[in-house]
Amino acid sequence: MVTSVTDPRQLGLLIGGDHVAGDGQARTSIDPATEQVWAVVPDATAGQVDGAVAAARHAVSGDWRRVLPRERGRLLRRLADLIEANSDRLIAAEIRDNGKTIREVSVQYRLIPEFYRYFAELADKIDGRVLPCERPGVLNYTLVEPVGVVAAITPWNSPGLQLAFKAAPALAAGNAVVVKPSEYTPVATLEHAALFAQAGFPDGVINVVTGAGEIGAALAGHPDVDLVVFTGSDVTGRKVGAAAGAALAGSVLELGGKSAQLVFADADLDQAVIGVAAGICSASGQTCIAGSRAYVQASVYDEFSERLACRFAELRVGAPDDWETEIGPLAFAAHRDRVERTCVTAAAEGAAVLVGGRRPERRGFFFEPTVLAGVTNDSTIMREEVFGPVLGLTSFEDEQEAVELANDSRFALGAGAWTTDLARAHRLTEALEAGTVYINNYRLASYQTPLAGFKDSGVGFENGQESLAHFTRRKAVWIDFTGQQKDPAST
Repeated sequence: MVTSVTDPRQLGLLIGGDHVAGDGQARTSIDPATEQVWAVVPDATAGQVDGAVAAARHAVSGDWRRVLPRERGRLLRRLADLIEANSDRLIAAEIRDNGKTIREVSVQYRLIPEFYRYFAELADKIDGRVLPCERPGVLNYTLVEPVGVVAAITPWNSPGLQLAFKAAPALAAGNAVVVKPSEYTPVATLEHAALFAQAGFPDGVINVVTGAGEIGAALAGHPDVDLVVFTGSDVTGRKVGAAAGAALAGSVLELGGKSAQLVFADADLDQAVIGVAAGICSASGQTCIAGSRAYVQASVYDEFSERLACRFAELRVGAPDDWETEIGPLAFAAHRDRVERTCVTAAAEGAAVLVGGRRPERRGFFFEPTVLAGVTNDSTIMREEVFGPVLGLTSFEDEQEAVELANDSRFALGAGAWTTDLARAHRLTEALEAGTVYINNYRLASYQTPLAGFKDSGVGFENGQESLAHFTRRKAVWIDFTGQQKDPAST
C-alpha cells in the first residue's frame, strides 16, 4: 500500500528560467522500492505548454541565437562539470524516481557528462560547404542552422541519460528545448534541468513541463515546435510521429525492441551465460534494447539453459541503493502487474518457468528475474515487448535457422551473438536485422556511436556526430557578384 513520507518534496515546472507552480493537478512521485510518496510535482496545462514553447522560441530567436558556437561548447562543458559535482544528488533522485540500482545509475552518471563534452567539441565544427557552380560570377554555398525549438519527450527508465541524448546535440547545434519527462520520473529530470541555468545557459534554452500523455500530445503536435525527439513504446511513438507530422515538424523516434541473443555451440558458454543474463536483467529488463529473446544451438541447449537458470537464481533482488543489489524494483505498480500478467499468459501458452515468474513477498514493485523455456516464435512472450527481467528461451539447429528466428520480429533495435567463429561473426553482422549488433557482448553504448532502430523500433537515430543532422537544417545560398542580371531562361 502506498504511503507518504512526512514531508515530500514539492517541485514546479521550469519555463523561461522560472520555477513555476503548475495550473493542473498535483502528481505524486512514488519510490518503487518503498511504495512511499517522496515528491509532489504539478501537471502542466496546455497553456503552460504554450508558454514553454514560446520561451524556447524567444530564446532561439534572441540571446541564444547570438551565442557563438565555441561559447555553446564552453557552456556544455561547464554543464558537464556541474553534473559531475552534483552526481550524488542526481543519482539519489533517479533511484527514488524509478528504482534503478545504484550500480547502474552511477555508471550512467559517469557517462552523462561525457555526452555533453563530446557534443561541446562538435559545436564549432558544424559547417556548410561551398559548392562548385557552372555559372561564372556566382557563389553557391550552404548555411547550416539550428532547426529551432526541439520537443524532447523522455521515458522513465533512464531519464538523465535520455535527456543527455537529446539536449546535448540540440544545444550544440544552437536549438532551444522543451522537455516532457515521464510522469513517473519527473524529479530526476527537473533536478538535471536546474543545472543548465547554473552553467550559464540563457533563460528559455531549457524548459520542463510535467504531466501525463495529454501534455506530451500537446507538445508533440504544437504548431511552433520544429522537431520532436521521442523515446518510448512503438504504440506511443506512432501517435507522437503522427502529431509531429500533422504539424509538419520533424521527428526522431527511438521505440521498442524485442532483441535476440544467439548462442552458438562454439561460444565461450561462461561468458555467454553472464552476457545473456546481463542483457535482459540490467535495469531489471526496463530498457528498449534488452536482449529478451535467447536462441541457443540445440547441441548445447540443455547445458546452457541449466547454467542460465542457476545464474538467474543467484541474482540478488534488493534495495536499489544497496551496492550489492543486482535487481531492483520495476518503476511503478501498474508496470509490475503487467509484467506478471505476461508471465501468466506465457505459462498458459505452454511455457515452462525455469526460474522466477513471481513477485517476491516484500514491499516494493519487485519482480523475480525469470526464464521461460519451451516457447516458439509465435508465443506472445517472443513477440511483444515485456520491459521486465523476463527472458524467452528456445533452441535452433544451425546458423540459417538462428538468423531466421532472430529476424522474425516486427522490432529491430538490437541483436547479439555469442560465437568464437570469426567468419560467422562477420556474416551475422550483415544478416541480422537490427540497428545495433553485438558480438560476444551486449548493451554497450557510447556518445559517439549512433543508436538506431529499424522496422517498428524507430525512425532516425541518436548519438554520434551523425545525429547533428536531425538538429540542423541546411539553407542553400546563391550570390551573383557580376552585377549583371541575366534571363533565368538562359541558364
